[in-house]
Amino acid sequence: MNTFTKMLMLSSAIALANGAWAQEGEPIKIGVLHSLSGTMAISETTLKDTVLMMVEQQNAKGGLLGRPIEAVVVDPASDWPLFAEKARELLTVSDVDAIFGCWTSVSRKSVLPVIEELNGLLFYPVQYEGEESSKNVIYTGAAPNQQAIPAVDYMAQELGVEKWALLGTDYVYPRTTNNILERYLTDNELADGKIFVNYTPFGHSDWSKVVSDVVALGADGKKVGVVSTINGDANVGFYKELAAAGVSADDIPVMAFSVGEEELSGLDTANLVGHMAAWNYFETADTPENEAFIKEWHQFTGDDSRVTNDPMEATMIGFNAWVAAVEKAGTTDVDPVLDAIVGVEVPNLTGGTATVLPNHHLTKPVLIGEIREDGQFDIVSQTDPVPGDAWTDFLPESSVLDADWPGKSCGMWNTESESCVQVQSNY
Repeated sequence: MNTFTKMLMLSSAIALANGAWAQEGEPIKIGVLHSLSGTMAISETTLKDTVLMMVEQQNAKGGLLGRPIEAVVVDPASDWPLFAEKARELLTVSDVDAIFGCWTSVSRKSVLPVIEELNGLLFYPVQYEGEESSKNVIYTGAAPNQQAIPAVDYMAQELGVEKWALLGTDYVYPRTTNNILERYLTDNELADGKIFVNYTPFGHSDWSKVVSDVVALGADGKKVGVVSTINGDANVGFYKELAAAGVSADDIPVMAFSVGEEELSGLDTANLVGHMAAWNYFETADTPENEAFIKEWHQFTGDDSRVTNDPMEATMIGFNAWVAAVEKAGTTDVDPVLDAIVGVEVPNLTGGTATVLPNHHLTKPVLIGEIREDGQFDIVSQTDPVPGDAWTDFLPESSVLDADWPGKSCGMWNTESESCVQVQSNY
């Protein structure tokens, strides 16, 4: 037997041995619950790709607990009841250990009863209205005190806005957020007169009347500002109508909470320069961590034109926090993982650290960005990390509530009566 033949046999034996070893551990399955079609696909498809990148990277490190991770991807198609059906399918048929998904609050609200009934674990990666605390959800996006409140403070203090137009898509996140903002602006005497509030359906396209009404607010010479909780592809028509009406950021600045780099990549941004967004991350963040993340993203997608955005960072943070909690707990079982995840710290992309708090929210810096002609943002303001608050201080019924889960049986702990309470949302 010659040397070449011996080497070939040895290589084959090693390959067989490695294959047998790899098959010893069943894959750890995670669910990916994001719309890949319908009105929200413009935003959610990228988050599906982000989870797949994180899975690929973790598997390259050896997997988790000595086992490979397998992503089970489903498409709830921007259909809110279908989100609940797909979540149930992931937990009962696919037997996933965690779900990464949802964008809109109405999709999360649809999924919530299923997750709680089956004791699943959802990582929710998008800014939201707060006023919720579930044992089975880790909220990795911003609460109102980490986005909405600092954003209107910036507009009032730095831009001199006195009159407000709160424009949103007609569902729970915009309505609850605007309810909080109305109370905050009024209580702090930041609004001159009545606050204009308007809601439109998902996919709304005729914005001429709304834009005309906003422009009319400034007829008395007072500075008008728009706070936008418009979601999905309706933003395309809204910004086009602003441009058609000749409204610039100098005239009426728009502060968006749901428009980032991904949404702008499909727009002609020439007429949007100077309008703003409030997030906890922008692709233009100048840090080594962000530079490495962008490089990895481009390598994974094979497309250097693919942008990054805030919900991608929140997805990455959530995935890494879950991995750290699983390693700490030594199991993927939900209850031990939830015990282990409180206090977990993972790097963010703006040079700091995200900590998972007892209320299942994170610490996050608040960033304000101005839209550039290339569809990116100039970061004009950045705070130190702010702890997420599940229950706002600006609604009387919520200000007395605490959502710190350890040692309590609920996320609605009344600090005055020292008991669990039930809060009914009006939205």
